[in-house]
Amino acid sequence: MTLLKHELRQGRVSLAVWTGAVGFLLAVCVFLFPEMKGQMEGVSDIFASMGSFTDAFGMDRLHFGTLIGFYAIECGNVLGLGGAFYAALTAVSVLAKEEKDRTAEFLLTHPVSRARVLAEKLLAVLLQITLLNAVILGLSLVSMIAIGETIPWKEILLMHLAYFLMQLELAGICFGISAVLRRGGIGVGLGLGAVMYFLNIIANIAESAEFLKYITPFGYCEGADIVSDGRLNGTMILPGMLYAAAGIAAAYGIYTRKDIR
Repeated sequence: MTLLKHELRQGRVSLAVWTGAVGFLLAVCVFLFPEMKGQMEGVSDIFASMGSFTDAFGMDRLHFGTLIGFYAIECGNVLGLGGAFYAALTAVSVLAKEEKDRTAEFLLTHPVSRARVLAEKLLAVLLQITLLNAVILGLSLVSMIAIGETIPWKEILLMHLAYFLMQLELAGICFGISAVLRRGGIGVGLGLGAVMYFLNIIANIAESAEFLKYITPFGYCEGADIVSDGRLNGTMILPGMLYAAAGIAAAYGIYTRKDIR
């Protein structure tokens, strides 16, 4: 597990920064809720009648005057984009950096198989994503307790679980991409996360594009759907997990045979 520990040490600063940034923004949103609660009655009606903008974020099915409605929209976007970018950036660079930084020849001359290298690097990515989500969930719950609100446990846990699965899907796909890249993949990771986010917005606005929800992991992270249904959409999650598995399988197939420069 030497490589696993090394990857965790290398990524500790990035993990701390992303966790602190996303967690801080979520806490700020939660602490703003009591101040805005009394003003949200009229705001909810306005947002519910804004046509395509309303459809894009499901505002017609959520009430801003409730903690879960406010959290699903305001905090959901922060957690969704922040978590997606972190997962994509971490996974897309984990293999590519060995060639980019010219450390591959040092790493691969050790008596350890490439499959073992892949396994430990993948485990490091999964552990970092898990830590990010655990800390963020804890901060959100503490913030809700601090403002004296009743925690909607079921909806909050389902929402955070959906975003965790979304991050795992993006990480799996980006892990496969990382096996192909020979240079840094920061742009690729950020680009993939942003594209997936906007594909979901398009799917919400246009009925003819609803099939995109089975392509983008943001499709099963819709706060409005989770709150109104009280469950996650398994028919959207299953393809996403298959995409992640395909990305990981591709990484093993490519990297174990790759000519490392």
